[in-house]
Amino acid sequence: MAEKTFESRSSVSTTTVRRHGSHNKQFGATGEQLAADWLVRHGYRLLARNWRSPLGELDIVCEQGEELVFVEVKARHGVRLGAPEEAVTPAKQRRLIRAAGSYLLAHHQEQRPFRIDVIATDVA
Repeated sequence: MAEKTFESRSSVSTTTVRRHGSHNKQFGATGEQLAADWLVRHGYRLLARNWRSPLGELDIVCEQGEELVFVEVKARHGVRLGAPEEAVTPAKQRRLIRAAGSYLLAHHQEQRPFRIDVIATDVA
């Protein structure tokens, strides 16, 4: 299979959602639910959550108009370990781009415009 690159059409942006209180056991799910709720309230249509392929996982796949949006959700309790979005390192960005490419290929949408967003939740 020929290798395809999707980097030229992708961008990464960050939105921070703040909310107080959560139990550690449900922490990741809480962050993802907050992000999904925010996306729906802002007019996005959710297509998938926790989509997996051998190349990686996408927390949320949604669309805004004609554009596919792959969303990485990062949640933290406060900023002791740094801001949540700081956890999206260059290596993580490369994994997200590969996972997004895998999704596009799996759904025969290689030519569809897309972007990769990060939603950072501070659950203090």
